[in-house]
Amino acid sequence: MTAGEKAKAKIEQAEGKAKEAVGSAIGNDRLAAEGQVEKSTGDAREAKEKVKDAFKR
Repeated sequence: MTAGEKAKAKIEQAEGKAKEAVGSAIGNDRLAAEGQVEKSTGDAREAKEKVKDAFKR
């Protein structure tokens, strides 16, 4: 996993988690949903990079 892609995935996950928490706390369903999508995108990016790393070995 390249360092840049790994960092990007972690940032997306953290931002998504934060948005989701804030959205839930203030009762903003749209913000919570956006956070969930962003977190899932980060999770998918991380999984893709792990698969790429597995095939490099």
